[in-house]
Amino acid sequence: MPSPLRPLARLFAPAPRTLERETLEVELPDGRSVPLQRVRDPRARRLKLSVDERGARLTVPMRASLATADRFVAQHVDWLAAQLERFTLDDVPSLEPGITTQLPLRGALHDVHWQAGRFTRLDRAGDGDDALVFTHPARAGDTALRRAVRDFYEAQARADVGRWMPRYLPSLPRAPRRVTFKIMSSQWGSLAPDGSMALDLSLVLARPSAFEYVLVHELCHLIHADHSRSFWREVEARCPLWREERDYFHSEGRRLKATLRALCGKAA
Repeated sequence: MPSPLRPLARLFAPAPRTLERETLEVELPDGRSVPLQRVRDPRARRLKLSVDERGARLTVPMRASLATADRFVAQHVDWLAAQLERFTLDDVPSLEPGITTQLPLRGALHDVHWQAGRFTRLDRAGDGDDALVFTHPARAGDTALRRAVRDFYEAQARADVGRWMPRYLPSLPRAPRRVTFKIMSSQWGSLAPDGSMALDLSLVLARPSAFEYVLVHELCHLIHADHSRSFWREVEARCPLWREERDYFHSEGRRLKATLRALCGKAA
């Protein structure tokens, strides 16, 4: 018979330890060495090797030994090499004053004109010109440039949401409590129980119809919190071509996220 003390044992058990991170070097079959982030996670139940636009990651449960983790990587090194190859994007733009000539916005590339100035900022050229103007002092470092790009993209994304949102609010039970933009690793958006909406900032790099679809998707969660048939009927009523937009993210999503991270994510 189960011990009646077991629930008490769980109640007074020590809190799980926090994540432990370490960066290692792994040799691939072709002789290249690549960084691998090894993360000990108290919530993990099994070894897991994953790859995204940020690189390779090995999640290790607390109970697993490092020797076991090393053998796991060795057994899957061919898979790791193949996944890293998939995530190699040679045409992701860089951000270098006077050298970067174009930046992406709303599904298109826009010419960038660099000019000296007192403050670091990125703006639209205006007067019907699709070009962008990047103003910066000579001493501006990488962090300041990235911050300017992020501020510009967030302002543009907010303008888009502000233009689209009024069209949908009359058919919703309430408006989102607030809308924030984040650099998300896998999601495109989320809606918290309190109605707060988070959107991936890389959406502003996508074609506008795809960005608007994600907004509609999250707004429909104000009606249905799940992904039931009723939810998808609400989405289709507002965005009949949502399947095409979903396919667009399947083909272009990885590139969008990698591009945003290269331009204004945390510097490596």
